[in-house]
Formats: sequence, structure tokens, C-alpha cells
Amino acid sequence: MAQTNKLKVFNDPIYGFIGTPNELIFSLIAHPYFQRLRRISQMGMSFLVYPGAHHTRFHHALGAMHLMTKAIQILRWKNVEITQEEETGLLCAILLHDIGHGPFSHALEGFIISDLNHEQLSLDFMAHLNKEFNGQLNTAISIFKGEYPKPFMNQLVSSQLDMDRLDYLKRDSFYSGVTEGNINSERLISMLNVVDGHLVVEEKGIYAVEKFLMARRFMYWQVYLHKTGLAAEQLLIRAMARARELILSRIKLSGSTALLYFLEQSSLLTFNTEILERFAQLDDIDVLGALKSWQFHEDFVLSKICKMLLNRELLNVKIKNKPIALQKFEEKRSNFMQQHNISLKEASYFVFQGEIFNKAYNEEYQAINILKKNGKVTDVLKESDQLSLKALSKTVTKYYSCYPKEPV
Repeated sequence: MAQTNKLKVFNDPIYGFIGTPNELIFSLIAHPYFQRLRRISQMGMSFLVYPGAHHTRFHHALGAMHLMTKAIQILRWKNVEITQEEETGLLCAILLHDIGHGPFSHALEGFIISDLNHEQLSLDFMAHLNKEFNGQLNTAISIFKGEYPKPFMNQLVSSQLDMDRLDYLKRDSFYSGVTEGNINSERLISMLNVVDGHLVVEEKGIYAVEKFLMARRFMYWQVYLHKTGLAAEQLLIRAMARARELILSRIKLSGSTALLYFLEQSSLLTFNTEILERFAQLDDIDVLGALKSWQFHEDFVLSKICKMLLNRELLNVKIKNKPIALQKFEEKRSNFMQQHNISLKEASYFVFQGEIFNKAYNEEYQAINILKKNGKVTDVLKESDQLSLKALSKTVTKYYSCYPKEPV
């Protein structure tokens, strides 16, 4: 039997052709766990705001791996030692860094499986795959967990200037059409170096770093935390919460086996291989299929939320710099209760408030260090003459309130 060629190429609209560097990478991409990422939206419900934002975690994982190959080439050219085994470890770690995402990525994180974020689930998937591939992911897992003796390798996978961020900013900017988020990832990668085992950016790359941080801030407020996208994601969470509430009250709902399994329990006492396998069966299609079915359910709350999402008849959203006046908020909720003859609890699915946070740069976690011409290493904030950059290191909190639009 002829052996199939396992060194394939993918045509990416951003970088052009992306190759599979070795057979292990090809086998990981071909695995059902990874193929599932084709059915997980990269940007949650943002397609309701930016119609082009239909790209998936599959696109992003391949893009981040491509950037990692570029970073490895640059660092080797600068005499940083990276062995063949370490190269494979880095490529596997970045390829699998988001494999733990559930339906609609961050939108339902913490709801499907409470107390477990996607990073922990990614690690669980990697551990499972490592058994399947006879320990070939040992180095990748060590790098991913930050336990590998060369810290810069973890920083390439997970830091404030990692291959993950360099890809998603460029990719999300491209697919959403928001050009202000576009960054020069090639320029940033060409400026990378390693000092005392840690990742640094050479001094002449400081303006590229400033542009990257400004683009990140812009993308968060303009795209990731866009008020309409925020309202849609909140409605999606509430549709799932209502479905769980009905199921736990012994009311029958249709849905895929995998989705119903996770809705039938408010929390999982233990996480094991069987649950991981069930989670691997879940993707956006399960959720969209459920919404299409539930829009005809007799429960007013569930059917109305599903219709709102499917027909993009979303809530009004107000975002302010200070908490919303309680009296006005309660008035809107009370009006909605009377209008539809529903309880306070039911009305709270449609009239609610909350907070959103953003910090474009965190100087306390994996800071971006600049290598000066004299060999000194300092934090980017100390070197930047941009006052706005210092403002990016402060946490910005905004307050939102959502309520139904008035009937015409």
C-alpha cells in the first residue's frame, strides 16, 4: 500500500502557503480533536456586528504555528540554540494552545464546564493526545506549562508578545475589516531575541511594539468588547442558562447528545477522559441547532431569546464609565414584566447590567522587555516616549446595561 504524503500545505489568506513541517504536526492537524476547531468560531458572536468575522480557531491555530516557524528561524539566525526536538515542541504547543475552546470560543467559556478555562482544557487534550502519540508531546506540554528550562519558549507561546496574539490581532482585523487592528507581525518577529533565557525585543523594534499594544487596545474596545457583540454573547449565555434551568426542572428539551449532557448538570464533580470525549463532540453547530429548535418551545424566555439571536433582534446596550442609575434600570425591568406578564426572575433574562474590563498591557505578567544597544534590558514602559502607552497599563472598567428595544 502506497504511503500518503504527510507534508501538505494550506492556503491562508493572510500568510499565503502554510506547510506542515513534519509528520507529527500533520497527524495532529488530521486528528478529530483538532478538526473540530473548524467548527468553533474564533470571535464568538462578533459576526453579528462584523459580517466577515466567520473565521475559526482552525485558521488561527495554523496561523500561530506559521508565525512560530518564522520566530524559530529568526532566533536561530541570531545564534539562539533551538534543537530539533525543541522546535517540534514549540510548534506542537502553539498549534494546540486553543484546542480546549468550546462552542463560540470565549462566549460560553466557564458555562459548559464551570471552573475549567480553555487553557486547562487544552492541557487535558494535550495530555490525552500525548498518550495516543506515545509521549511525543512531552516537550510541548512542558513548554506550554512554563516548566521547560528555557523560559523564552513558554514566552513565545504565552506572554504579552506571543505568536498567539500576533496572529489573532492580524487575523481578526483582516476578517472583521477593522484595519486599525492590523499589525506588522513580520517586523515584530524580526526584532525578537533572547537574553539570559528570556524573550526580548531589540530597541529598534520599540515603535512596532507600541503600534502592537495600541492595536490591541483598539481591537478590544472596538471589536472584542463591541456593545452589540457583548449583548449577543450575553443573550447566548442566558439562552443556555434558561435551557439548563428547564432541564433541571424536568422539562424536556431537544438537542444533541453532547449538549444535553452538559446542560443536565449544573456542575461536574470530577473531570475525566469520558467527559473530555463528550466535550470533544461539542461545537458551534450543536448550539445553533439547539437555538433553531428552541425558538418554538412553549417557554416564553427560551423561545424569545432564541428568536432574538437567530433574527438579530438584539437588546439595546448602554456602556458608561460609571454604574447605571438603579432606579432607571428597575423601571425598565418592571415595564418588561408587566408588558409580558412574567416574573422578576424571567424579566432578568432580558434586563440586566454588568461590568467589562480591559488592560492592554500588564507590566506584572510576562512584561515585554526591550534590549537596548548597550546590552541593558528594560521594560517597554520605561523606554517608550508614548504617554498613551503608560495609560494602557491601567485597568479600564466600563459598565453596561441591556434591555429590550421599545416595541414600534
